[in-house]
Amino acid sequence: MSGSRKAIWAVVGALVLFSTLAGAGGLAMSLYANHRQKAQPQTTPVAKSDLARFAVGPLASLETPSELKTAPEYMFRDRNDTAVRFSTFEGKVVVVNLWAMWCAPCRTEMPTLAQLARSYQRNEDLIVLPINVDASPDALADAKSFIDVHEPLPLYSDLKFQLPFEFPGKGKMPQTIFLDREGRIRATFSGEADWNSPEAHALIDALLAEGAPPVGATPGA
Repeated sequence: MSGSRKAIWAVVGALVLFSTLAGAGGLAMSLYANHRQKAQPQTTPVAKSDLARFAVGPLASLETPSELKTAPEYMFRDRNDTAVRFSTFEGKVVVVNLWAMWCAPCRTEMPTLAQLARSYQRNEDLIVLPINVDASPDALADAKSFIDVHEPLPLYSDLKFQLPFEFPGKGKMPQTIFLDREGRIRATFSGEADWNSPEAHALIDALLAEGAPPVGATPGA
């Protein structure tokens, strides 16, 4: 075979080899891309309840799950060290606020919780329930002094610092949870907020309206 023909066949062979490798590489890249696409976690939007309409303004981060779960049957303590559970307040709308003295946003928002409690003081169907989660007797003593200047808020405590992990916020502080009359978790909020704002009132009024006796109805009738 002449030298020119050998050169031509060498070029042809090189082109065939290059095409084969390119095709294999393209196939490999395609398979890798498909694998990556399948491996990407598929995020499903969290279903929200009709209370999502109140997640506006300062409450834009409000979580309103459509799947309703009952508040945990977790035991905490009142000011007299008496054991209390959330089921104690069944039949009432409850605003649970988990706070601690070491949590600056907790202390900052406390006056708005006190204002909220005063705003609804004549409505026996609403309970504002701040629960301190400081984990030492000394810190709890400071919490008692602090809450006393925020009347009419009561003092409840959880020295085990477990309650923040029992709710959807999973340890976030401060954490505020709204329970309906059946003791179900209807909305949660992590972080500081103005709890005496018009947005907070609108949410609470909606929960109070659920299951409320008709106007003019005779109790026990």
